[in-house]
Amino acid sequence: MSDVSAADERVIGVAVIGLGFMGRVHLAEYARAPRVAVRAAFDPANPTASSGNLITTSDDTERLLAATPRESSLTALLARSDVELVSICTPTDTHIDLARAAISAGKHVLLEKPVSLDAQAIDALEAHARAAGVLVMPAHCMRFWPAWSWMADAVREKKFGAVRRASFRRLGAAPNWSQNFYLDDTRSGGAMVDLHIHDADFVRFVWGEPRRVSAQGSRRHVHTTYEFADGLSVHAEGGWMNDANFAFTMVASIECENGIIDFRLGREVELMVLEVDGAQRGVARAIIAGVDYATGTGYEHEIAAFLAAIRANARCAPVTLADAAATQRLLDREFAAINDV
Repeated sequence: MSDVSAADERVIGVAVIGLGFMGRVHLAEYARAPRVAVRAAFDPANPTASSGNLITTSDDTERLLAATPRESSLTALLARSDVELVSICTPTDTHIDLARAAISAGKHVLLEKPVSLDAQAIDALEAHARAAGVLVMPAHCMRFWPAWSWMADAVREKKFGAVRRASFRRLGAAPNWSQNFYLDDTRSGGAMVDLHIHDADFVRFVWGEPRRVSAQGSRRHVHTTYEFADGLSVHAEGGWMNDANFAFTMVASIECENGIIDFRLGREVELMVLEVDGAQRGVARAIIAGVDYATGTGYEHEIAAFLAAIRANARCAPVTLADAAATQRLLDREFAAINDV
């Protein structure tokens, strides 16, 4: 076996920092990934929630959590030679310091979004990672979500012609389970950074930087219009609803010359294409770069993509800190538009 093949087949040791909802999601996905060993976990604070928007943790995850060795300190975890990759799933205002420590210890880092509310701090973290020769990947999972990955490629390939207009809607119950973090806008950034950031990042991912940004509302509930140099206008709504029982809503509608791509979370067929002749068909399968995106979650696919980059000794991660900084700067333009900076 060649050295390259040996590197491809090696087991990557991972650890998870932060064991709230997202930390448990990462833990479960690593446990399912091939040629990955969960070595340890460290939780700087007690988990604050076991609920989330897109999936919930299971009894299997709880058993995995109980079976995962716990380190008593960040220093002890980062000193482990059998850990090559760490996931950081802690509150936003702890990300930069934790990531810098992991980078300094020579670890690759999968860093939950948002990386930081400060784009310049993200720039500095990127420089630190580059100097250390490690990969840091912001977890912008919608780029990898099966239906959304299909939509992005359909737009780029003009599968249904040029896009005429597009809209996105992402709403959820206010996260009252963690008022000291999520409901403190100075720490979390509000719903614009918790929820709406997914659509802001996806808009950048698909169409690039908008020429003009206008927005109405607040950090808790915003309506944003992105205008592009070619005349395209894209609208995105994101916010927290005050009803604790409000069902999470994720909708995308992309109107093209020859059809409308329509995604609605929870519908029997979530991704539909309404063609100009009136036919309506569900997109049941999409093969992109040899990978079947018809099943699985964005969390699964983002982790698989990052592991592949590490094994290939890639020069950059599939999503970069520069991407995260650019998306944060786009949100900063929206904050300015609603006079909340």
